[in-house]
Amino acid sequence: MAGRPASDPCRDGPDRPWRAASARLSGGVSMHSFVTAWAQWASRLAAAPDRQQKLAVQARDSFARLISDAVLPRTEGEPPFAPGPHDHRFDHPDWQKPPFRMWQQGFLAIEDWWDAATDSLPGLDRQDARRARFMARQMLDVMSPSNCLALNPEIIAASVASGGQNLVRGLQGMAHDLGQILTQSPDPVPDGFDVGTVLAATPGRVVLRTDLFELIRYAPKTAQVWAEPVLIVPACIMKYYVLDLSARNSLVRDLVAKGFTVFLISWVNPTAAQASLSLDDYRRDGVMAALQAVTKILPGPKVHAVGYCLGGTMLAIAAACMAREGDDRLASITLMAAQIDFAETGELLLFADEVQVSRVEDLMAARGAIDRPKRARTFSVIRSDDLIWTRAMRRYFLGEEDHSTDMGVWLADPTRLPATMHSQYLRRLFLGNRLSTNRFEVEGEVISMTDLRAPMFVIATETDHIAPWQSVYKTQLFTVCDLTFVLTNGGHTSGIINPPGAEGAHHRWSHRPAHGPYTDPEAWLAQAPLQDGSWWPRWQDWLADHSSTRVPPRTAKTKDLGAAPGSYVFQA
Repeated sequence: MAGRPASDPCRDGPDRPWRAASARLSGGVSMHSFVTAWAQWASRLAAAPDRQQKLAVQARDSFARLISDAVLPRTEGEPPFAPGPHDHRFDHPDWQKPPFRMWQQGFLAIEDWWDAATDSLPGLDRQDARRARFMARQMLDVMSPSNCLALNPEIIAASVASGGQNLVRGLQGMAHDLGQILTQSPDPVPDGFDVGTVLAATPGRVVLRTDLFELIRYAPKTAQVWAEPVLIVPACIMKYYVLDLSARNSLVRDLVAKGFTVFLISWVNPTAAQASLSLDDYRRDGVMAALQAVTKILPGPKVHAVGYCLGGTMLAIAAACMAREGDDRLASITLMAAQIDFAETGELLLFADEVQVSRVEDLMAARGAIDRPKRARTFSVIRSDDLIWTRAMRRYFLGEEDHSTDMGVWLADPTRLPATMHSQYLRRLFLGNRLSTNRFEVEGEVISMTDLRAPMFVIATETDHIAPWQSVYKTQLFTVCDLTFVLTNGGHTSGIINPPGAEGAHHRWSHRPAHGPYTDPEAWLAQAPLQDGSWWPRWQDWLADHSSTRVPPRTAKTKDLGAAPGSYVFQA
């Protein structure tokens, strides 16, 4: 395994323990960049009298519309101010009754005003503008009347109907959650969601175990299978069974049922002893070692390689390195919600600058790894209205229990990232954006996505806040191979786990031949027709089209290291 990079005396000095303690107190987040951005925004706004005038006019007009609506409320048509399409805080019908309507409308008017106020200004850095807008949104999310016991009609109605029992249950839930935070003890797995029996339950065997991963081969379900096996590379920042949830939501099970021979990597949950694991270790000793094992077990045909999230990024790196060396063992490449260009990573980029990354490195220095809760807090802040405040309102004010789902159980099953690998990921990809700009080195030589020749299938999701679809779409800009692109409904995970029959499932798709022209994302969206249904059948048909023939399932003499899901998936 590769060792740590050369020591940096500026970062590894005697004050690092103090910086690490400070980082632990702040959860690894530095407010320096956000405070600086806010100050820059305020100074640029002070120097923009035209913007000030427009904001004053907007405030005056909004106030007039609010007064008109309060005096003569309309019972039909759209209200003066409407929540966004994904804002469900005001769904309860009582929000349209006085006086709640006035509070709701006033809050939405203030939101609109702040959106205009934090729009780009002459002389204001784009990243500073985005951070100022982000901070304004965080403050507004806190101030929403939906979070206030006395202003939320849904809470008032529930309290009256239950005689206040909802608030009693809410206090009990709050005490339980605080106890979990203080003791750092997770809830037990809910009944009916056991890993290995309900989740990650597709039959298979572990055929290889290394210090870095277990390789699972799933048992065939059909009399004939496609000759080319499928190798799935999940993200190492999560446990693999997001792709093998309960039977209805299992992408792996569905692939096997459609006649594919599926292999899957189950990553180790690294400890401080594995802090020196690097990105190249995951490529060489992970992706490439698994590919070598698959081609040894089933020699002859090429392999369909599939990568999800960071696993897709690592697969793209490995595939480009293979292409550079003339290694043509890949029949196709599928990237699911995976980026190779990090210029537009949505609001995650707000937490990726030198100050923020250094703080995360300080946090990892003592522990050797970063755990899932630290990363989860960042994701929650990005969608605070939904992941923090709405959940808190329902749990602590309405007294509702969180409903267990297979995806929810998976989300609560954390993993860690080794310090060296995470630092390289942040610096080389997030900050440096080296991969799409042909500056990413593997074994001393740069790689290029334009070297890829295997056909690609790229999936993005409409509301992905981790890998925005426009960023994933730009894979077409940095490759010249035959490429099929799909945009599906849902978020980073829910869009990928979108099986046939899922309510409201839809997608758009297009095919670009090798060396075909590039179309701007928004122009593509305007012309791509909407298709009802899951994207899974389209992808499976595409895999079949890029396979050679059907054959009886092949057997091979391999070590039997136990039944799926293996042992690494149970590591805490």
